[in-house]
Amino acid sequence: MKNPETTVEDPANAADPTRLRRSVSGRLLFLFILGDVLGAGIYALIGVIAGEVGGAVWVPLLVALGLALLTAASYAELVTKYPRAGGSAVFAERAFRSPLVSFLVGFCMLAAGVTSAAGLALAFAGDYLGVFLDVPAVPAALVFLLLVALLNARGIQESVRANVVMTVVELSGLVVVVVLGAVVLGRGDGDVGRVVEFPPGVSVASGVLAAALLAYYSFVGFETSANVAEEVRDVRRVYPRALFGALLVAGLVYVLVGLAASVVLAPDELAASSGPLLAVVQAADVGIPDEVFSLVALVAVANGALLTMIMASRLVFGMAEQRLLPRALGRVLPGRRTPWVAIVLTTLVAMGLTLVGDLGDLANAVVLLLLLVFLSTNTAVLVLRRDRVEQEHFRVPAVVPVLAIGSCLLLLWQQEGRTWLLAGAELAVGVLLYLLARAPWWADRAEPTSAG
Repeated sequence: MKNPETTVEDPANAADPTRLRRSVSGRLLFLFILGDVLGAGIYALIGVIAGEVGGAVWVPLLVALGLALLTAASYAELVTKYPRAGGSAVFAERAFRSPLVSFLVGFCMLAAGVTSAAGLALAFAGDYLGVFLDVPAVPAALVFLLLVALLNARGIQESVRANVVMTVVELSGLVVVVVLGAVVLGRGDGDVGRVVEFPPGVSVASGVLAAALLAYYSFVGFETSANVAEEVRDVRRVYPRALFGALLVAGLVYVLVGLAASVVLAPDELAASSGPLLAVVQAADVGIPDEVFSLVALVAVANGALLTMIMASRLVFGMAEQRLLPRALGRVLPGRRTPWVAIVLTTLVAMGLTLVGDLGDLANAVVLLLLLVFLSTNTAVLVLRRDRVEQEHFRVPAVVPVLAIGSCLLLLWQQEGRTWLLAGAELAVGVLLYLLARAPWWADRAEPTSAG
C-alpha cells in the first residue's frame, strides 16, 4: 500500500518519490551552495593564510579550490544516482553494506555540522554583535540558535529564500573588498608586487600546502547540499550545474579577495588582525563605516549557521529513514513537511556545545571529521560503479575520485596528533550511540507519523 505521505510533484521526479516537499529550484540550490561555501570562514582566514604564505594568499586558495572540485565531482555522481536525504551516510551504507560504517560517516557529518553551528552562534554573539548590542555572548548565541531553528522548521523553501538574501549580502561584502583593492591600486597606494611574494626562509611547497589546509575549510559546505537532495526539483539535471557553478564562483571571489587584500595591506598586517577584511576596508579609507562591514559579517555568520543546521536536521532525518537512528527522529510536520524532531534534536545539541567555551580545538577536529567523510564518499563512488540504476545520472571519470582520495589523505597527513585524539574521542561517542540505537528497547520505537 502506498505511503500517503509520499508524493511525486512533477514528472521529472517520478522515479524518486519522497515524504519531503520538492520546492527547491536549480537557482535556489545554486544560491544555497554558494551561501554555504561563502561563509564566515573567509572573513577571518585571509589573515591566517597570509601568515603562512605571505602576500601570495591567492595561491593556496586556488589549490584548495582544485582539491574541493575533486571531491565535489564524487558528490555530483552519487547525489544524482541516489537522490536521498542523508547524503554521505546513505552513500556509505550502499557502498560498504555496514550499518556501523554508515552510522559513523553520518555521525562525523553531524559532529562537524552541529559543532560548526555552535561555533558560528558564538561568533555571531561576539565582537560583531558587540558593535551594536552589549549583551552576554552565550545567552545571545542560544537565542540566535532558537531563531535559526524556527526558520528551519518553517520550511526548506523559506530557509533557502532567506539564504538568497543573506548570500547576496555576504557576497556584496566580498565584492566591496575586491573593488577597494582596485581603488587603492588605482590611486597608487597599493603594492601589486606583494601578490607573488612568499615569506623568506619558508619552503614555497610546504607553505602552500599548510595554507591550503586552512583554505580548504573555506570551501567545505558544498557537501551539505547532498542532504537536501529529496527537496530539489529535477535533482539529476540541476544538481551538478548548481554544485560546480557555486564552487567556481566562490573560488573566483576568494582569489580576487586574496589579491585585493595583499595589494592593500602587507602580509604581517593581515596576519596580525582578527578581522583582516575589516582591516582592508579601514586601510582603503573611503568612508565605509565599521558598522556596515560588521553587519555584513554578521549576515555571513548567520547564513552559515542556518545552512549548517538545515544540513544537520536533514541528515538526522535521512539516517532515521535508513533505520540508523530511531524512526521517531523521522517525524515531519503535517503542513510544512519539515523534519521537526530532527530540528529540535540538532538545535539542542548545538545549544549544549555553546556552553563548552573555547571551540578552537574542536574546530580543528571538524576539518578532520569532514575529511574522513570525504574519504568515504570518494571511495564509495568507485565501489558503487557496479551498482546500475535505471535513471540517467552524472558520471565522473574514475581517475577523479582516485585523485580526490589522494587529496584527502594528503590533508589528513597535515593534521596534528591532538586533533586526531579529539576526533577519535568523538568517534568513540558515535560508536556508543550506535550500540544504543541497536538495542531492542531503542530500535523498537514507534514508526514516525506526519504529526509526530
